[in-house]
Amino acid sequence: MMLTARDLRACLVTIHVSLDEVPELVTDARIRRTARVVHECLKRDFGIARPRLAMAALNPHAGEGGALGLQEIEILKPAAEALRAEGIQITDPLPADTLFHDEARRAYDAALCMYHDQALIPVKTLDFWGGVNATLGLPIIRTSPDHGTGFDIAGKGVARPDSLIAAIRLAATMADARHAAS
Repeated sequence: MMLTARDLRACLVTIHVSLDEVPELVTDARIRRTARVVHECLKRDFGIARPRLAMAALNPHAGEGGALGLQEIEILKPAAEALRAEGIQITDPLPADTLFHDEARRAYDAALCMYHDQALIPVKTLDFWGGVNATLGLPIIRTSPDHGTGFDIAGKGVARPDSLIAAIRLAATMADARHAAS
């Protein structure tokens, strides 16, 4: 799952789970699988020859050398090192509270986020009405409004089209990149 808004692409290692489940689900295998999918899709669907990934830390301040959690030392950093050995350009875990401002976003093509709100808060802060959800790793292009279907407001004449329009535009951009690559 990749969420986008303006120049931010935020990809999720875990998706819709409670926060207390996240630490056990953030595994080396899940991080590496997600990073590989994101890396390949950035090349295929966005035309980025050498994608740059930023890895968000799970714990505040990237764990402060183990003082605030060991996941960065025991899981995230070794996963990043293994991915770099495969040729994927990815950072060591970075504090999430410093990863999404304008200057930081210029240093990477996509951020690998460990849990739902770590990705969705910056996406919705950048463009609350225009965020897009793209499902990566499929043989087809799939995009949708990041807020879901909005059944609660269907038929009431109050829905805004911004996110749907952005989803259609992103799908077209991805299709153009795939076509150019073929």
